[in-house]
Amino acid sequence: MHFRTEINIEKFQLKINHFDNILTIGSCFAENMAEYFKQNRFNVLGNPFGVLYNPISIYNSLKFVIEKREFRESDLIFYQGEWHSFYHQSNFSDHQKNKILENINMGIENTTRFLNSANFLIITFGTSYVYKFLANGIIVSNCHKIPQKEFAHFMLNSEETVKNIKNIVEMVGKFNPKIKFIFTVSPVRHWKNGAHNNQLSKANLLLAIDEVIKSKNNCSYFPSYEIVMDDLRDYRFYESDLIHPNKIATDYIWEKFSNSIFSGECLQVINEISKVVTARNHRVRNINSSEHQKFVKSIIAKIELLNVNYSHLNLENDLKYFNSQLL
Repeated sequence: MHFRTEINIEKFQLKINHFDNILTIGSCFAENMAEYFKQNRFNVLGNPFGVLYNPISIYNSLKFVIEKREFRESDLIFYQGEWHSFYHQSNFSDHQKNKILENINMGIENTTRFLNSANFLIITFGTSYVYKFLANGIIVSNCHKIPQKEFAHFMLNSEETVKNIKNIVEMVGKFNPKIKFIFTVSPVRHWKNGAHNNQLSKANLLLAIDEVIKSKNNCSYFPSYEIVMDDLRDYRFYESDLIHPNKIATDYIWEKFSNSIFSGECLQVINEISKVVTARNHRVRNINSSEHQKFVKSIIAKIELLNVNYSHLNLENDLKYFNSQLL
């Protein structure tokens, strides 16, 4: 008997390895994926503008990166004692104008450099609903708690959604011809729009991605949305808000992703790295004990062997951490 509709994901023809540079951008689910990449010691840059949900916001952010856009005071808005950027998450906001501009421009500079050498761009769309600031007509990435009456809230139509995703692929592909795109739709439901509107929004994204993939040979789709909706269709896989997938769910999605797109060597390296990560997370009761010193030396030897066998790995921080525990 079968008690769940498990999704079988075909192996991707393209393969990710540890020597690849990976940029993830999009919803909070994109941040989750970036954390898994970091945990497994990939060279990854996650959401350099903060969380972005809709295709226009993601297009704008990548356009700024490619154009090396320098933000100025005129690009900011001052509200409730802080300077904000409509194109960035609120963690960029600051009461000092120069500080927010410095952080934004430094982030763009770093992302331009990273995108130029990136092998993969993983984009997670959350919604096709957008907020337009009525004062100047721009589509914002974050409203920064400015009153709702200052914005128009609406869903992009199918043509606009396809156009923006195609523009992303063509613009980034021209900037970095070797890059590959992996699209996914966030399994997080945008419940504030209502159940029906959330479904329409997700369907709009799914159809648009499908149309773009059919016309571009450097694009692929990973079904994270379908895994949660059709495989893990149980509230035990959600956080207490009943909206966000919990760690069990995201671990499962990562496992599915790993098995479908990582090379055999990459999976082997991840298995070895996991031992180092587990060792770092180990709570030490007595750093001076002979047992712990022996343990530390064994992990250092493992890291050094990994560096010899896989010279492209960057385990410098791990090596520094364990060396600091030697007496």
